[in-house]
Amino acid sequence: MGQKIGTEKIKREKGYLYYIGKDGYVWAAPMKSNKTGKKKKVGSEKINKEAGFMYYVGKDGYVAKAKMKNA
Repeated sequence: MGQKIGTEKIKREKGYLYYIGKDGYVWAAPMKSNKTGKKKKVGSEKINKEAGFMYYVGKDGYVAKAKMKNA
């Protein structure tokens, strides 16, 4: 579905939600079930975002992008 664009592998932890922030780095935010977690920056590679694409951390741990239908 998506195209792998990142070269840095992100190690996922249980209880965190991973996303690419406005600054272009990968962040981890605790889910509601994770009461003790804190928001933290986990990636050191900066991702340059393009309009019309959705960015995510795939199951393999790399950042990928997918074209949005109505963008």
